[in-house]
Amino acid sequence: MTPPGPDDRHQSSPKELRERLAAERGAVPFLLFRNLEGEQQIIGLPDRAERFTIGRSHDCDVCLAWDAKVSRLHAQLERVGADWVLTDDGLSRNGTFVCGQRLNGRRRMTDRDLVRIGDTSIVFRSPNRPSAASTRLADGLGESVSVTAAQRRVLIALCRPFRGGTDDASPATNPAIATELFISVGTVKTHMAALFSRFEIDELPQLEKRRRLVALAFATGLVTERDLVE
Repeated sequence: MTPPGPDDRHQSSPKELRERLAAERGAVPFLLFRNLEGEQQIIGLPDRAERFTIGRSHDCDVCLAWDAKVSRLHAQLERVGADWVLTDDGLSRNGTFVCGQRLNGRRRMTDRDLVRIGDTSIVFRSPNRPSAASTRLADGLGESVSVTAAQRRVLIALCRPFRGGTDDASPATNPAIATELFISVGTVKTHMAALFSRFEIDELPQLEKRRRLVALAFATGLVTERDLVE
């Protein structure tokens, strides 16, 4: 079985997006991937570390034990000055691929490089040293997104069922939002349509984009836990 992709934001929970955004705002490069159960994994690469091994062995710093196509010691990341370099000097049986190309020897990693090892995809993130193509925060999680006061009230009501940090809730329905805010369902629909457009998710299926909007509202800080209990 192949784990889902590491950066599948449309399927990420609000909690996962919050964790990812926190990592992206930090000063430490990190690896982002999902295990066999689809659980998000974030492994930091702190300054004090000089080498990280990747492989199927439980002795590796990044253990991909579920992936039979990964060698026991498959590849390693080494710090060279301020950069991280990925190396596979014949360590692996099936090879290591970076951005679709097989790695021969060493490669300096840049922000958002996609590494494929066996059936597992890993994203290398170094938010403080972004690549030229990385001008937008987290593929659409732009902190520059602005909403009106009325739209933010709708967002808060939409997210209300998620208070307490639960990820098992469903976004509030339009009638529930209308009741809370003392506005018509039609007005709620108008605001929701504007929000879908602002976050560029209006092409998603209806139920999916409502949950996606909740995740983005939390991840960008437009809605906080404090908003939900006030």
